[in-house]
Amino acid sequence: MTAPVAPARPWIDDPFTRAIRTGRGPLWLRAEDGSRHQLDVERWCAAPDPADHTMLSRCVGLGRPVLDVGCGPGRLVAELLALGVPALGVDLTEAAVTRTRGLGAGALCRSVFDRLPGEGRWGAVLLADGNLGIGGDPAALLRRVAQLLCPGGMLIAEVEPVEVDEQLLVRIEDGGGRLGPRFRWARLGAAAVARHAGPAGLAEAERWTSHGRRFTALRRI
Repeated sequence: MTAPVAPARPWIDDPFTRAIRTGRGPLWLRAEDGSRHQLDVERWCAAPDPADHTMLSRCVGLGRPVLDVGCGPGRLVAELLALGVPALGVDLTEAAVTRTRGLGAGALCRSVFDRLPGEGRWGAVLLADGNLGIGGDPAALLRRVAQLLCPGGMLIAEVEPVEVDEQLLVRIEDGGGRLGPRFRWARLGAAAVARHAGPAGLAEAERWTSHGRRFTALRRI
């Protein structure tokens, strides 16, 4: 009898892992209709840029640690530690966790929906680089973030540069045309995040733009 084959896992058994290991793209999220959204692997693997620092500066002085969800190669976690802010990264991809630890930062290889340390005590949660799309269910993700935050804690998130609120089936595609498995993803602009926030127990506190990227901050009610 042939042993059953385990299903492929997005972000793990796909071109994303190879790109994170090498620090190079090109890489896209490819939707079922053939449209593509480029993933900026080189930026993720570089030092934080000025737009990143607008997120990080809002984490300084909170007096509580910060959780970076979907931390990728770890640039934000490492920079927070350099700024004197206790921080931890979480990512599904072992290659990303390895790179984060290589920068001297802490990271766990697990999902945001798994049991995590310090639930209900984090001063801020970061969702950068499109990570509001995790799971393809914004309402569920925002509820989970609210569970992780302390009362009054902040979600600091990067949003899409245009107003959009869509849930998609996507695959990761590399420059050689190789495709990973299908998985659910979401894309949200700032207004869409604000609409989803209230039922999750979050209230919008701020919106801003930096170097062509858009961000929002939500506070746990």
